[in-house]
Amino acid sequence: MIGMEERYKRYINKHKNINRGYRKLGVWIDAIDFYVFVSKKVRNLKDVPFKIKAQAEDSAYSVHSNISEGYCRRFIKENIQYINIALSSLGENYSQIFALLNNSDIDETWFQEFDKKHFELENKLIRYMQSLIRQLNEETDWRTDYQIRDIVEKYKTE
Repeated sequence: MIGMEERYKRYINKHKNINRGYRKLGVWIDAIDFYVFVSKKVRNLKDVPFKIKAQAEDSAYSVHSNISEGYCRRFIKENIQYINIALSSLGENYSQIFALLNNSDIDETWFQEFDKKHFELENKLIRYMQSLIRQLNEETDWRTDYQIRDIVEKYKTE
């Protein structure tokens, strides 16, 4: 079975464009890894109702999804909003997993590893958001000229 690192190396340099820049963000890669870690555990819980397992898996899945969606919006303010949503999903996931721990559905050892991964990802997301806020305060913005070029080329506006 091919691992994430090998899969990442295989696909990261294929079909590159300005919209796919999030694939180079360490926080996005870590969020994917976090989802895989959580989903492998949650899917194997025998006595937990499907709905609860699905919610815990969905909240972990939402983190990397919101990182990429915010990046693809191409505006700092929107990216910050989506990073806030990713952080919210991460908080929701912690609460869900902590409840499963307290109900003895998951073991303490696995939870400690989860807590470490969660904390590291949370801090990376916070630092990423802080860097976006600094960019916003410096009144810089991402280049969105690909949108303008597309309009010029497609509609011959020049």
